[in-house]
Amino acid sequence: MRTTSLLSCLVLSACVAVGTAQAASKTAAKTPRPVAPAVPTEIELSHQLDEAQAERLEPVVDRFNATQKEFHLHLVRRTEGASPTLLNLATREDLSHFVANRARFKPLFEVLHDAKEPLDSARLSPELRVGVADSKGRLMALPVALSTPVLFYNKALFRKAGLYPETPPHTWWEVQQAADKLFDAGSRCPYTTSWPAWVHIDNASAWNGAEVADSRGRLAFNGLVQIKHIAMLNSWYKSRFFVYFGRRDEADQRFAEGECGMLTSGSALYATLRDKPGLEVGVSALPYYDDVRGAPQQTLADGASLWVGGGHKPAEYKGAASFVKFLMAPDVQVALTRNGGFLPMTPAARAAVSSRLLGGDVAGVDVAMRQLQGKSAQRTLRVSQIEPVRMIVEEELEAVWANRKPAKAALDDAVERGNVVLPQALRASPL
Repeated sequence: MRTTSLLSCLVLSACVAVGTAQAASKTAAKTPRPVAPAVPTEIELSHQLDEAQAERLEPVVDRFNATQKEFHLHLVRRTEGASPTLLNLATREDLSHFVANRARFKPLFEVLHDAKEPLDSARLSPELRVGVADSKGRLMALPVALSTPVLFYNKALFRKAGLYPETPPHTWWEVQQAADKLFDAGSRCPYTTSWPAWVHIDNASAWNGAEVADSRGRLAFNGLVQIKHIAMLNSWYKSRFFVYFGRRDEADQRFAEGECGMLTSGSALYATLRDKPGLEVGVSALPYYDDVRGAPQQTLADGASLWVGGGHKPAEYKGAASFVKFLMAPDVQVALTRNGGFLPMTPAARAAVSSRLLGGDVAGVDVAMRQLQGKSAQRTLRVSQIEPVRMIVEEELEAVWANRKPAKAALDDAVERGNVVLPQALRASPL
């Protein structure tokens, strides 16, 4: 009897244990196991911007990283000769290096297609597509940070010289009159310029309806308009109305420090000048010649474009496409325009910029966009984008400033020398 009772107890205990175990198993099966957080794909954006420009780009990168968890983008400074990273920012002055090494980059339209993030290139404003689209209109790169040359002027120095800061000069003759008064008022730098080949050959030609190349595609920027323009600048240089600081953006800093009365440079500079303590800056359209029939016409958009490096993993290309999609959002472009001074890439973004009533924050962009809506056809050949030709032009212009050559001889020599190197330079172009 005791043995039977003990056996019954053992069986009952075993059944209870089995039942408890089964219940625990079922409960465990219903409880989800903790999932390890996904590690975001690291992607890089390389650049050669200065410290101030890089700081303006940081908020855009931070905003992209905060909007999604699949990718983590970070900025890296590009060194000379380094292999392309996934994303690469090519500025106007180093664009020729990207073009010459086109095999190392993946066309943007392919990246977007493979990632199922198609972008109709027609959505981009036509004047921004020049130079970054192939012969079929497909985007090779994204024109993310473009500008066009404008005239900046120091309102305080204008008042000191008896000039009206709300009525800036519009023609080159009016610039000369303003420079004369600034000089008489004690200015040691009435007028200066950055990017001389871009401003005074490419854009001065387009704005005044003069060509930089003939119908056969050979350089021809030694016409009457260009000769008159460079000769005028030379006369200013001799009179100390015009001060030359270098081939790149050296003049920007001199103007920002209040040293110069007027400056021609890229419209995106306004975002920097606007925030400069103690500097009251005005912005007006690039001057033109009112005695040239049909002027002014249209200036040229140029600047930094985003290129995608070759040889990367599919997940990384998906990240590149995601970042491009992010940049195309109108609100992001509004932020780029307000903080960086760059031209909005699409008509929708332009409308958003206008509707936000940003006012003085985008005064430079407003002027720039009006200049780009002119009646002339877009020039595809640009001296400033062909490095060997640009260097020749800058050498010849410096010979004029040094009084070693008259304007006509310098431009004739620049055209002749440029046409020698042009064919090889154009063969490097993928567009």
